[in-house]
Amino acid sequence: MSTVPSDPDQWKARQRQEWDTVAAGWRAWWPAFERSLQVLNDHLIALAHIEAGQRVLDIATGIGEPAVTAARRVGPGGQVVAVDQSPQMLAIARERAAALGLRNMRVLELDAEQLHLLEAPFDAALCRWGLMYLPDLVSALQRLRRLLPPGGRVAAAVWPAPSQVPMLRLPREVISQYIEVPAPPPGTPGLFSLSDAGRLEQAFTRAGFSEVRSESLQLMLELGSAADYVQFMRAISPSLNALLASQSTDQQERIWQGVEETVHERYRRADGTVGLPGETICLAARS
Repeated sequence: MSTVPSDPDQWKARQRQEWDTVAAGWRAWWPAFERSLQVLNDHLIALAHIEAGQRVLDIATGIGEPAVTAARRVGPGGQVVAVDQSPQMLAIARERAAALGLRNMRVLELDAEQLHLLEAPFDAALCRWGLMYLPDLVSALQRLRRLLPPGGRVAAAVWPAPSQVPMLRLPREVISQYIEVPAPPPGTPGLFSLSDAGRLEQAFTRAGFSEVRSESLQLMLELGSAADYVQFMRAISPSLNALLASQSTDQQERIWQGVEETVHERYRRADGTVGLPGETICLAARS
């Protein structure tokens, strides 16, 4: 399983800061991103068997998904509690909920490893692309299970290996042509740290969940042009920003121009738009 960082608090503080720094980018780009990825939000809701009137927890909600989708599903008689450790990302989630009139969606700044502070029970729990960043995944899942009644459902998504996610892999592929891209130490929490579905299932089983199963879901990130893709990735990715931080402005521009040209060559459609494929691992389990 993942290796717990030597100083988990410092690790989480750095994560919080990194996501806060790209919140403005997410505010600008979330409409295009969520249009492309709504299929995943809907699929997680289905895997968790979420119904009207239920109380649902969304962990590491970021800009508010799949919490928004869940809030629409549970209706005014239900409630969604969306938690994340990044206050700037949560500000976007609150804006979205308010704009949609979702009074049944509550947004809280809370570390995913502090779930024991929440009031139980929840009928179901969701997590879209957040579990990979948890320093101690099994312990966090154990806390989550205690918030669910017997038979309560959880659905989560994580990223598979980079080779299966061109929409995320492509910038690093181009960057590696210019500079060395170091691999993270084995077991370090991060974007692709739960790419082995078997190990992910094992973590849920060790935490006491049953009926654990995983599957792949095909995705397509659709944007107006290759240039839009570059602007999107520059705006929303803390890891790419950190990777290029030591490079000169000219070198960064050369690299991003290379990314744009590669996207244009591989993924441009006849109308000028681009569609970058990928897949995600979806997991379902019961408490």
